[in-house]
Amino acid sequence: MNRRLLLASIAMLSATRAMAQSMHPLAPAPSATTDSQQKHIKETLAIGSLSLLLSRIALPRVTQPMLKQFARFEIAEQETVADVLKAIQTNAKPKGAIQAPTDAELMQNLDAAAKGSVAKLRAEHPGSQFDVDYIRYEVEGHRKLLDVQEVYLKAPDNLDETNFAKLARAMIKEHLALLADMHKAGG
Repeated sequence: MNRRLLLASIAMLSATRAMAQSMHPLAPAPSATTDSQQKHIKETLAIGSLSLLLSRIALPRVTQPMLKQFARFEIAEQETVADVLKAIQTNAKPKGAIQAPTDAELMQNLDAAAKGSVAKLRAEHPGSQFDVDYIRYEVEGHRKLLDVQEVYLKAPDNLDETNFAKLARAMIKEHLALLADMHKAGG
């Protein structure tokens, strides 16, 4: 898995911003977020929040070892993504620790359909059908998340967010391939 690469790359965003601004002093201040950035962050957080909640529900219930590992990695990744996007959105001071969002905070990012998906998965019992449903939800979410990144990257307007979207796009494609493999293996 390239999760270490993703995390290291995200950590480099601050350094990239500082270097880019020193080379291009007319670049907009990082605190001035555009409508495009806000839309990208909101949509990414909404879909990522659903994935994080579903993965937290799935971790103790999935039966396939590889799917359990995927859920564990997805939790760590989506907690990191939420922290990074919140920092970009609020122009927070750099910090090394990750502030994982609570389930209540995540639920605030969801629309009615996503809340329904959470309720349905919570109501399911562990077993092969649970595994299949978790994979289906994750594939659907990752496809939507890929679309969000692709739309933003067609007209990027912020260096940090553009770099984030590029990294996210690569990881999402990897996740879709892993989920397809797990589905074929019996999930």
